[in-house]
Amino acid sequence: MKKHLPLILRLLVAIILIQTLRFKFTAHPDSVYIFTKVGLEPIGRIAIGIIELIASILLLIPKTVWVGAVITLGIIGGAIMMHLTQLGIVINNDGGILFITAVITFILALVILILYRKDIPVIFKKQIG
Repeated sequence: MKKHLPLILRLLVAIILIQTLRFKFTAHPDSVYIFTKVGLEPIGRIAIGIIELIASILLLIPKTVWVGAVITLGIIGGAIMMHLTQLGIVINNDGGILFITAVITFILALVILILYRKDIPVIFKKQIG
């Protein structure tokens, strides 16, 4: 199980990101409401959807998992901040499920990044000696 856990986490985050795309790309009323409220409708809704699609693909490619995790942390971190500052926890009587999903996705992406930290290229290595 320990061997398969990283793959399961990657798939879970990718599925969460991908399943939200239908709301963003079809201009679902809830998605339009959210992005209008934060002043990013429609360009921000579509751009964030594209970035989430890219992140989900990168999470599925072994050599780019860490990049997908970093992008996910950035996008979902922004979503969490929007919930806390402008949107509120509950949106359109959803019981906070959107916010809870964002927090769970953020935590899972952070765990993925920690698991794949050895894959992050080191640009500058300090020379000793």
